[in-house]
Order: sequence, then structure tokens, then C-alpha cells
Amino acid sequence: MKNLYIMGTAGSGKTAIAVGLALKLVQHGYKVAYFKPVGHSTGVKDEHDEDAELMQEVLELKHPLDIIVPYIAGPSYLSGYRQCETLERILSCYRQVSNGADVVLIGGAAFPHIMGCLGLDAVTLAKKFEALVLFTIRIENDFSLDEAIFINSYLSNQGVRVLGNIFNNVPRPLLAKTEGIYKAILTERGYPTLGIIPQRPEISSPTVAEFYETLGGEILAGEDNMDRLVEDVIVGAMTIESALGYLRRAPNKAVITGGDRADLALAALETNTSVLILTGGLYPDVKVIARAAEKNVPVLLVHYDTFTTIEKLAEISQRIRPRDRKRIALARENIEKYCDLPAILKALAD
Repeated sequence: MKNLYIMGTAGSGKTAIAVGLALKLVQHGYKVAYFKPVGHSTGVKDEHDEDAELMQEVLELKHPLDIIVPYIAGPSYLSGYRQCETLERILSCYRQVSNGADVVLIGGAAFPHIMGCLGLDAVTLAKKFEALVLFTIRIENDFSLDEAIFINSYLSNQGVRVLGNIFNNVPRPLLAKTEGIYKAILTERGYPTLGIIPQRPEISSPTVAEFYETLGGEILAGEDNMDRLVEDVIVGAMTIESALGYLRRAPNKAVITGGDRADLALAALETNTSVLILTGGLYPDVKVIARAAEKNVPVLLVHYDTFTTIEKLAEISQRIRPRDRKRIALARENIEKYCDLPAILKALAD
């Protein structure tokens, strides 16, 4: 049996890599299990890790979520801290999950250093599990590569074998640089690259429904088109003359404006707009609702002011959901098209 630890920083797409790789391994005849030592809950009431729920569904895992993810850690996990047998519980749960599996995919926490105070950081756990590491890199600029090299070096110094790196969700303007410069620098230092996956809005962009889940409010029009992707956000707080240029240039956008700005709302509806978000709880002019219904563009009426609405956008979850078959299929396709799957299979077979 082999353990493959999928590490990376927040937003690097570890979950999408795990989903796609799990499905390809199953296709190649492997019995695949999933384990996440340290998870993260998305709310106060929901104490389950969403990645585990997704993998439980995708792989049809029989173990309960509290076995697949034995520990849930928030940013204040040391509050009320007392010495406990956390490591022993993690190892016990791992033994249950891994029983009968050919490969165990181990999901990393948001950052590799999380739970380091208790000796439960991803690097220490990778050593305990004698796992190969697949590191996912989120490239935003040159500093992102510095971070990846630093972590690769630390893993090597700790005696953890890095199978390779995957640049995931790479913005189109950085694709050539990633292929020509970033990959070459990693290779020079002895850290192989196993994939360069371009940014795909179908996975990386939230839907209108995910905006609605976060913002709440009322759906005034376009309820049948809540699956539209949102690739950009425009805040309509300017004059109509100033706004027109932005509205025409930005495709598949969310336009946020006050409910009393009928002029700007109507202008937005004449461009490629995925959703119109009206703030302040102010019902718009009937012309706005009528035009949105004609164009089948969702209109959300929220009761926050514009500033609070923008702040809450940071809470929007872009995760793959258990029954999101389109994104699950795209995750598998990314592994097929953009990753060196034969190298991964060879390492797991050795």
C-alpha cells in the first residue's frame, strides 16, 4: 500500500487534484481511500470538513466523516488546549481508513504548518505515514515559486520524498512563464514538475448560486440561471458614463449597485452580466426586473449596504460539491490532459 500526501497552500486546488487523481486511480484498477488528518469546518454549526464529504461521495467510502477526518482545527484551536492523545487518534483512524486500500490519498490542511504546535503539521505527519508528497502550487507571482522551493527544500531536509509538484489553476498570462521559467528553476533544484494546469473558470469561478448562498436576500429574476459562472465583479458606484466602459469590457460578471440605481442596472443588463446584485434592500424600478426577466439574468436583492456586500464576497466558497458532476469531471480531465499520470502511477507501483 502507498500513501500519497497532497500538500499545498490555501487556494492551490488540493481538493480538485485529489478528486481528479482518485478517479483516475480507480479507473486504473486501484482501491483508493481518502484520509485527512486535520480538517477545517466552514461554519459554527457544521463541524464537517467539506473535502471529506466530497471524497466520501466520490469514492463511496463507508467510514463516517469523523474517522476520515479525525481532527477539525480552527484558527483558535489552542484555546482551552490540554494535552491529549491526538496523534494516537489520528493513527487509529488512519488504520481503519487504509484497511484494504491500495492507495491512500491524504489531504493536507490549508497550509502545511497548521497544527505544528502539537506536532501534527503536514510534514511531521507525512513522515509518520511514510508518504510520498505531491505539492500543489498556486502561482500568483515570483514569490509563489520562492514559497514552493522553500517548502520542497524543507520536505527534503526532513527526509520526506517529494514525488513532484503540480502548478494548478495557473492564470493564462502566467502560463508561458510557468512553463519556461518556473518549471525550469524547480528542475534545476531537483524538484520535478508533474503538471501545469491552466486556470479554468468552470472550476475556479463561483456560480451565481454560490453568491446567493453567501449573501442571501431575495431572487427577483433569473432563478433558472443560477448556475452561471461569475468571473469578475464590478461595483457600480460611479456615474453611468464612467461605468459603461467597465461594463462592456468585463465578461460573465457580477454587478453590485444600489437598488435605486436603475440607470446603471439597466446598462449592466445590456452587457455580458451573469448576475445583478442590488444592495441596501431597495427594490428596483419595475423596468429593471422586466428587462432582467427578458434576458434571463438573475437579480439578487440583498439587505446589506454595498460596502458590507463586497466584504462578504470573501466568504464565497468555490469548492467542488459532492453532486457537482461537471466540476468533478473537469477535475479528472485536468489530471488526464495536463499531468504526468504515468509518472505518478510508476511511483505508486514501485
